Amino acid sequence: MAINDKLLLDAAYDWEQNDPDRVYMTQPVGDGQTIDYTWAETLDQARRMANHLRSLDLPPSSNIAMLSKNCAHFIIAELAIWMAGHTTVALYPTLNEETIAYILDHSEAKLLFLGKLDDWDTMQGGVPQDLPIIALPLAPDNDYPKWDDIIASTPPISDSPSPPGEQLALICYTSGSTGRPKGVMHSFASASAPAMHSLKELDISADDRILSYLPLAHVMERALVECGSFYSGMHIFFADSLDTFVHDLKRARPTVFISVPRLWLKFQMGVFQKFPEKKLGRLLKVPLISSVVRKKVLSGLGLNHVRLAGSGSAPIPPDLIEWYKGLGITILEGYGMSEDFAYSHMSKPEKHRAGYVGIASPGVQTRISEDGEIQIQSPGDMVGYFKAPDLTAECYTEDGFFRTGDRGEYTEDGLLRITGRVKELFKTSKGKYVAPVPIENLLNMDSHIELSCVSGPGRPACHAVIQLAEELRPRLNDSAFQQELSSKLEDLLERTNQQIEEFEKLQFLTVVAEQWDVSNDFLTPTLKIKRNVIESAYAPFLDSWYASGQKVIWHSGAFRGQLP
Repeated sequence: MAINDKLLLDAAYDWEQNDPDRVYMTQPVGDGQTIDYTWAETLDQARRMANHLRSLDLPPSSNIAMLSKNCAHFIIAELAIWMAGHTTVALYPTLNEETIAYILDHSEAKLLFLGKLDDWDTMQGGVPQDLPIIALPLAPDNDYPKWDDIIASTPPISDSPSPPGEQLALICYTSGSTGRPKGVMHSFASASAPAMHSLKELDISADDRILSYLPLAHVMERALVECGSFYSGMHIFFADSLDTFVHDLKRARPTVFISVPRLWLKFQMGVFQKFPEKKLGRLLKVPLISSVVRKKVLSGLGLNHVRLAGSGSAPIPPDLIEWYKGLGITILEGYGMSEDFAYSHMSKPEKHRAGYVGIASPGVQTRISEDGEIQIQSPGDMVGYFKAPDLTAECYTEDGFFRTGDRGEYTEDGLLRITGRVKELFKTSKGKYVAPVPIENLLNMDSHIELSCVSGPGRPACHAVIQLAEELRPRLNDSAFQQELSSKLEDLLERTNQQIEEFEKLQFLTVVAEQWDVSNDFLTPTLKIKRNVIESAYAPFLDSWYASGQKVIWHSGAFRGQLP
């Protein structure tokens, strides 16, 4: 970072000093009620908790864990931890107790902040009984020391600590799509530069509003929303619950909205439930009423004020981007990883293309290796993996480029297209390597499908296991529905096979009844498929599926094998 660039805490202090009465966060507290926190109130509470943390005489730079859904006190607690000279370890609020136990042990956490959660009863067993816990205001019922009580009885620190750039700020545990989560270490410098430059590139300011609902434990939300707000001053709103999500959106009236492909698709499906797809398409082509229809649709979604929309974490079908463009929302894709604090490539309003994740961000160097892997050097590059120096060394080239593990290609004007994962390639019995992700992207464009997993190692042909869109799943046992949809899925199979190479063609599609979710370990907390889990779960059925000769198979049986 340049000498004049501010680190995270210094940027927050500026708002405290220069615009203390500006509302920074709006937190729902149930029954339609909300609490506003100004910059002055935010920093005052953080200073008081920092004083309390200092009084605990923890070892310098201790790792302090946070287990909470997104809420105002997640951010306030993180500020307090940094002010007290410690490092944050945020856990996804959807983890099972086994993973919670692993992360708390592996990170050597000295304290846990417990916040807003839906399933604390199923998580509690993963927390060591001797680990000190402080309960945030929206935490489940508990007997732990309460944040509000500590704040009320503790004076604020009077100094404004400014840790050096090289000091460790946070450890972000990856979502674990392959094996155990890894602890990605970020310094104040590597977390500050991405936040500052991303907001500058996108021209986000204090006049903007955003709804924070994607997990703050994930670097995309952490970098663009939380850390980004320290530089932009934008007003952060939080969601109350899944049931109130649309109401929360309408309250926030976001001007900036970031989502993931699965949720963009859910919004579209919700629109189609009220406006049949073909009818909506016809109405949008009528000049006199198209603007009225667009406004009605976007108002219904709570997105009618959005001027900047983004998507990340996984590929989004180009057709879905084009559909939103027809409503007046341009979805900009980006590309980043936990290891570069989500700072690698970014689409911009003046330079974007459906199916591409943008150009290299300022300060980022990038290249494609001989085997097609994207390799980068970023101002957001991690310090390394916690307690794993050998793994850290393996992930970098001799000249210091990070091996992303993603395959990609550039256009002449610098736009990057992700073509899959290097390690996800599999070989059929015919000796040809297949990249599953591009084929999955083709399948996922269909409005009937929410998720798909293409596989077939050692088989004469590939196949795809698919989960239907959420609103279709209740009809899975309806024979008339199965017959009608089978015809459409056969057409999809044929269309998909026409767009791919001969050796990639799918022999069949299998519709499964089991819901792929975070809770059953089929999805990561960021809603990516866990390929190894899905493949293992359905492996016992493959022989019969391939032998059936059917193009569309409806699977409603239970697993015969143990999930990993």
